[in-house]
Amino acid sequence: MKRRIYWTTVEHEDWRFYLAATEKGLCFIGSPNGPLEEVKKWADRTLGEYELVADNLSFYKRELAEYLDGDRETFSQPVDLHGTAFQRDVWETLETIGYGETSTYSQVAEQLGRPKAIRAVASAIGSNPVLIAKPCHRVIGKDGSLTGYRGGLEMKKLLLEMERNAKRTAL
Repeated sequence: MKRRIYWTTVEHEDWRFYLAATEKGLCFIGSPNGPLEEVKKWADRTLGEYELVADNLSFYKRELAEYLDGDRETFSQPVDLHGTAFQRDVWETLETIGYGETSTYSQVAEQLGRPKAIRAVASAIGSNPVLIAKPCHRVIGKDGSLTGYRGGLEMKKLLLEMERNAKRTAL
């Protein structure tokens, strides 16, 4: 039996994202202005047989829009993560990095109890299927530089600035 993957688009300012969810939860957020093909490629690699079904996914859209507007710091939406046990551990650890804060790849590796697994951590972060919801944009280089991000470094920079500004405004 084919798995159903429900998809929709979210438009925010100059960005358009494709969101995808299974019956269990959000499973993919596309790169800004990326094609629907990105969802298909991810699903082909990850899920095997599936059927794409257009849907409103209003709950997921609303939470993402609230975050992008600076009105939400955390997500309550369920997620359906597909990856190795190590990748899932890394993705869950990303949620411990506070809104408006950053962490390095080595700090994430240390937090996982695997201080020498920096490259493996970086690879897992690069494979994060749910950008923003699992905040991989908060991970930076040891020297404070912005490093790779599936959404692009400009998006990473803008998300970090948005979080810092929203946090300052809230104080």
